[in-house]
Amino acid sequence: MESKESFSSLGKFYLILKRRWPPATAVFLLFFSLSVFGLSSRKSTYVAEGKLRFQRVNATSTLTGVGGDIGKLEPLVAQKSNPLNTEAQVITSTPVIKQTISKLNLKGTDKSPLSAEAFRSKLLVKDIKTTDVLTISYQDEDPETAAEVVNALMDIYINENITAQREQAVSARKFLEKQLPKTEMQVRKLEAELRKFKEDNQIFDLQLEASKSLELISSLQGRINEVRAKISNINTEYQHLRKQLNMDTQQAVVMTTLTQSEGVQNVVKRIQELESKLALDKVRFLDTHPDIISSENQLQALREILQQRISKVPGSGFVRPEETIQMGELQQNLSSRLVELESNRLAMASELATLTSLYSGHKQRLEILPKLEQRNRELEEKLKTVQATYSLLSQKLQESRIAQSQGIGNVRVISPAVVPGKSTSSAAISYMSATLLGIIASLMAIYLLEAKDKSLKTVDEAKELIGLTLLGLIPSISNSRKSIINNSSDEFEEPSSRLVVRDMPRSPISEAYRMLRANLKFMNADRESKVIVVTSSVPKEGKSTVAANLATSMGQMESKVLLIDADLHRPIQHKMWEISNNQGLSNVIVGEVEVMRAIQKVENNLDILTSGVVPPSPASLLDSKRMASLIDSFANYYDYVIIDAPSLNLAADAATLGQMADGVLLVVRPGVVDSVNAVLAKEILENSGQNVLGQVVNGVIPENESHSYYYFEQEYDSQESSTIKNLMNHLNNLV
Repeated sequence: MESKESFSSLGKFYLILKRRWPPATAVFLLFFSLSVFGLSSRKSTYVAEGKLRFQRVNATSTLTGVGGDIGKLEPLVAQKSNPLNTEAQVITSTPVIKQTISKLNLKGTDKSPLSAEAFRSKLLVKDIKTTDVLTISYQDEDPETAAEVVNALMDIYINENITAQREQAVSARKFLEKQLPKTEMQVRKLEAELRKFKEDNQIFDLQLEASKSLELISSLQGRINEVRAKISNINTEYQHLRKQLNMDTQQAVVMTTLTQSEGVQNVVKRIQELESKLALDKVRFLDTHPDIISSENQLQALREILQQRISKVPGSGFVRPEETIQMGELQQNLSSRLVELESNRLAMASELATLTSLYSGHKQRLEILPKLEQRNRELEEKLKTVQATYSLLSQKLQESRIAQSQGIGNVRVISPAVVPGKSTSSAAISYMSATLLGIIASLMAIYLLEAKDKSLKTVDEAKELIGLTLLGLIPSISNSRKSIINNSSDEFEEPSSRLVVRDMPRSPISEAYRMLRANLKFMNADRESKVIVVTSSVPKEGKSTVAANLATSMGQMESKVLLIDADLHRPIQHKMWEISNNQGLSNVIVGEVEVMRAIQKVENNLDILTSGVVPPSPASLLDSKRMASLIDSFANYYDYVIIDAPSLNLAADAATLGQMADGVLLVVRPGVVDSVNAVLAKEILENSGQNVLGQVVNGVIPENESHSYYYFEQEYDSQESSTIKNLMNHLNNLV
């Protein structure tokens, strides 16, 4: 589809060139001549060229890291910009140009110092793609001056560049000298802060400490669990022994002490012996017996002694003297075990407290280790950063001092300008420029002519704009045997030369009218159109010629045909047929003459009713009952009635007659009717409710069409069948 549209556009452009080649050629020659004359009168000019190479980074680059990449050829804004373009703007800046003008004492045409604008108009600075090279060229009538200007400009720019780099180095050095002591102070402060932090928090190696703490906490947890299990076992055994002995630990200790005391046990043994003797004596003697009284006194004394000895044992206040404090071996063992368990329980409890305290301490330390580690890392990183900054500033300070003393820029001359030996202007370039200018001017002329010309120019334009069925293509009259090409309107030809069907029956034009007749016959097979009004949009489209030749071609088919000249404004049929017009249609309508007397026979089967005397009000005559009655009568008597009506945009007669006829045939002539009148005629036909049979494109110029419809090489009688076939095929394609 796109290829077809492109081909169609090229075809239309070719047709426009064919139509407009005379004025386009004239404009081309005019501008070509003027351009050649203007270029040839100019003085010869010479262009000198030099090249500068820029380095990505020079000795003063990246001096501060804060002050921004001195000398670096990189854009400061988005990557779309090119740093070489920035340098080109510096080269073409007014200060650099004025220094060059002053150095070389350049003069203008008025012998005054050359202006910066005039200098800049001769100067060209551009970059070479994919390189870091700028080319500087200057145009002048003197080749030596051109070379001197380029070299001087490059020298001045390089000096400016070095000065700028040196100033940047000085600024960087001053900045670094101010920043270095401050950075050193920050390093010392951070070192002291880090050292104090480690001392306060007893930090040696946090990672190792965390690992050891985890191991120790795990070990302490195991030991705590083990001690708690032992304490639980001891408590169980302790409670069991306490129930058996019915005493607590303190009592068991006291009883064990008393049992193991020899003095207490001797007294207890003596008391027991004395009590046994006293019991025997009381059996034999009375209570008042001296032996009994003596024994009781001894027993009392021993008990007092026992009480004294017991009281000397700590915690023995609960022991009564009358109680037996002598224990058996098993009871002694159990009491000792109870004391031992209490001692073990107290030891285990102490150990558990110690382990728990250690566990809590290490766990608390482990919990704060991440914070300590984070703070330690922050201090270390801050210290490293400041140390790195200090080291960098120290290094850059040395570099800035070196760069300041060296005074090296980031640009150098790789190709100085030499005196050009040839002029830039040549005959070939002049002719090429003149030709290009002439072509542009001619194309503009063609565009203006086409924009101003609103007329229809081709069959395709008529078909597309009007949108009616295409019934015939009538070529323009010509005597050429190879093609029919005539740009003049047949309205200006001799009227008698228009009857092509009568005078040249075997010509292609006659065959075109016969094709029109056949299309009219076959388009309504069930109801034949007998009364046909032939009209056009504007005058001079050849509608009278079409009506006359169409009527002639119908008469040649043995049909009785009446041709009525109803154009009461500009009648032409009587001139074409070279007959009298003393009485005609207007006379018949008003009743001055009879119809049969007004009708004239011009050929076999063809009669003509001329217009008659031109009335003052043609519309009132045509839009009358008499006219409608006449048309009905003619339709009953003749096989076909062809009515030559005025143009639609000239009068309303055609629309009036169309209401009385079977259909209207619109004649369109490219080059005569414009798009405005064609659209207006179409709207008139649609709004008046006409039965429009179709359109006939008259005066077709094959050279203006995208296809040559009417080209043939031999006489028509030898090519009749092929020509008819080709015309029918083209017509069907257009329809």
